[in-house]
Amino acid sequence: MIRTGLDRLLRNPAPLAGRRYALLAHGASIARTSGYRNSRAGLSFEPIHLALRETGHLPTVIFGPEHGFYGVEQDMVASSDGVDPWTGVPILSLYGDDESSLRPKSEVFDGLDLLIIDLQDVGSRYYTYAATAVWAAAAAAARGLEIWVLDRPNPLGGDIIEGNLPEPGFESFVGAFRIPVRHGLTLGELMRLEAKREGFDEALTVLPMDGWRRSMGWRGTGLPWVAPSPNMPTLTIARLYPGGCLVEATELSEGRGTTRPFQLVGSPDLDPLHLVAELDRRQLPGVSFVPTFFKPQFQKHAGRACGGVEILVTDHRIFLPYRTGVELLAAVQSAGAGQLQWRQEPYEFVIDRPALDLLTGTTRCREAIESGEGLEAWIASWEEDEESFRELRRPVLIYGEDD
Repeated sequence: MIRTGLDRLLRNPAPLAGRRYALLAHGASIARTSGYRNSRAGLSFEPIHLALRETGHLPTVIFGPEHGFYGVEQDMVASSDGVDPWTGVPILSLYGDDESSLRPKSEVFDGLDLLIIDLQDVGSRYYTYAATAVWAAAAAAARGLEIWVLDRPNPLGGDIIEGNLPEPGFESFVGAFRIPVRHGLTLGELMRLEAKREGFDEALTVLPMDGWRRSMGWRGTGLPWVAPSPNMPTLTIARLYPGGCLVEATELSEGRGTTRPFQLVGSPDLDPLHLVAELDRRQLPGVSFVPTFFKPQFQKHAGRACGGVEILVTDHRIFLPYRTGVELLAAVQSAGAGQLQWRQEPYEFVIDRPALDLLTGTTRCREAIESGEGLEAWIASWEEDEESFRELRRPVLIYGEDD
């Protein structure tokens, strides 16, 4: 069992005395109540802002990332400002109707001296909470605030790196950092890396976890899984996400509107058996594909039966989610003419680049799939990027590589 950065702060909240601070957090920012006080009403865990209230040090303002502080909004849906009904603390959204909403305005830091960040990341480059954390920290540091990051585990572990580094010119909300898709960093470590790049490292303090190791699986942490966003309800889906998110860049359903987002993939005209045959031919490690039908209740193909696959992780130790995702798109292209169509709508406020290029950080994946030339050469090129990043990240690691 580990103790998160939040658990450690709550055991010794004295450094909060006299501070006027903003809190960037969400529904998965939970505190383990046992160990620092008697559990109220028998609760073993509670939301961060209620736990902080128990210490007598409420935040002055709360920031909510994409999906909102309570995690009630779907992807790419603006969240509204409001007031927390339990504490009366105002809540400001850092995800609105346009790109400018993604960074807090300078004036929101008036009268504050500290920004505390506690967000459960899922270890994938395009999961937007990391970009929100770094951009908010940079804005706060520019106003002279200190930044505290309360660290949490990477659900994918910290020892495996997978994927290419994005090329220059592909920066976006889903590609804010030059890191592989599966980077193996905790949010605290990622913040240290980006703080050095952006020049606010002297303002940054990371409160590390006690007991976390890079090779540790989620179950070894002793923490319950709390969905950090509406379509991340289980650990299995978090493991699938580095590849499953790529389906957002197409007109295929990625299973949103079902109980198994990113685990179900398909469309109304897709033949499940043909797709499974294509995928099985690729002999991907640690994963199996079941032909199936499903009916999304909202978003793409809502109310229509879709043929496709259910993705089953059979061995998470060898499963390669990013490679599985790109191979899945190529398999759909091979399974039937016209079945793979790229997303035409803007993606995270970007209109001048295909969504797949933003997610992969290159045109190479899309062009290889469109041409039918195969993904082998591009996938083989990842190894150099992975090793380069492993060296680059070493100085910012909080938790050792040799466990």
